[in-house]
Order: sequence, then structure tokens, then C-alpha cells
Amino acid sequence: MVENDSDSILQDSKNEDIVFLVVGDPFGATTHTDLVLRARKKGIQYRVVHNASILNAVGCCGLQLYNFGETVSVVFWTDTWKPHSFYDKITANKSRGMHTLCLLDIKVKEQSIENLMRGKKVYEPPRFLTASLAAEQLLEIIQQKREKGEKDIVLAEDSLCVGLARVGADTQTLLACTLEQMTSVDLGPPLHSLVIPGYMHPLEMEMLKQFALNDSVIDMIETLERNSEHSQS
Repeated sequence: MVENDSDSILQDSKNEDIVFLVVGDPFGATTHTDLVLRARKKGIQYRVVHNASILNAVGCCGLQLYNFGETVSVVFWTDTWKPHSFYDKITANKSRGMHTLCLLDIKVKEQSIENLMRGKKVYEPPRFLTASLAAEQLLEIIQQKREKGEKDIVLAEDSLCVGLARVGADTQTLLACTLEQMTSVDLGPPLHSLVIPGYMHPLEMEMLKQFALNDSVIDMIETLERNSEHSQS
């Protein structure tokens, strides 16, 4: 309704208050900005009540919010559609020393191509992209770039990443490990996010050690700490 029939949300506003409740912050989605613009054009008064969002709650992993670059969306791949654009944005952030928050795809109330063609309103079961599958897709891109002989590949199997699941819930789970390790990790039920760190302050690294998968990851982070201290000395 919001994307295809937003005027129906506004049409009764002359006679009653309309409340539109969303998950996350209202302006985390462009369709919600469009709703505000439509209200303004119609002379409808509105009020926004801001809410917590993964865009700021991601700070729970210890990486400082002002060190994040462009947020990216990682989509479910299909056999015939495997976009790489999210990888390019991650590497652009990393080359500038910035962290990347990867928002993982959500498929809710989706129809199969067959049902769409037949005009059947039959919906597929909900699907939520996991941190492990997102890591698999990233590694597949990296491998393809190696096979093409591309140089300056800034991500690899042993690159550090952070998986986040159900942030803000009692069952919140945070895990720091390599991309390769993340492919075999089960963070449990959705929603998941994935973070690719850039340059890290010692305090950020100290926080990530609290969520390390194992001692080898702690050793890797401590090596990064020593290298950072050496480059600054």
C-alpha cells in the first residue's frame, strides 16, 4: 500500500488522524519521505515520531558511528541475477578507512514468477538473508575478481567482519570473525546485519574482541592493533 497506493493512507486525514507505524526510523526508507511530500502538497499537517534504527543501534558492536561510510543493501541472489554493486560500495568505504553497515535482504509477501504470470495472489514464505549467506556472496565475488586477474582486491577470506542478529532484543547476538568463518556461523533467527570494518581505533578493536568467535580472531585483532601502533609511531 505504501509503495503503490500511498494516497489511500492520506485520503481520510480531513476527518480523522492517520497513524503510520513502522519498524526502525521513519526516514530510513525513501517511500516514507515520499509520503511526507505527498502530505505537504495536499496541505495535510503531519508529525514524525522518531524511533531507534539499526542505522544507529549498530554502534552496539563497538564501532564508532561517525566512522561508518555509505550503508549498503545486500540482496538475495538468484541463478540469473547476481549484482555486485554492494561489493563496490564496501570496497570504496574500506579504501577510505570507513566501516560499512550491510543491510540484508528481506523477502516478505513476494510472489513467484509463475504465480505473477498467472495472476494468482499466492505468496512465497517469508525469507530473510542471513549474515552467513551474505558472507558467501561476498566471497563468491572476491573469487570471481581473482579469476579475472583483478588487482587491489581489498577484501579476502580472512577479512574481519561482524555479524549482528536481533539487535535490541533480549536474544541479541554479536559475533566478530573472518568472512570465511562467517559463512558457517548460525546467528539464529532474523533480522541479521553484517558489518565490514575499515580502519579501527584501539577502543573499537578492544570492543570487537569481546565478541570474537574464538582465540584466533582475538589474535588477529591484536595483530591489527600492533600494526596500527607501529604505523603511528
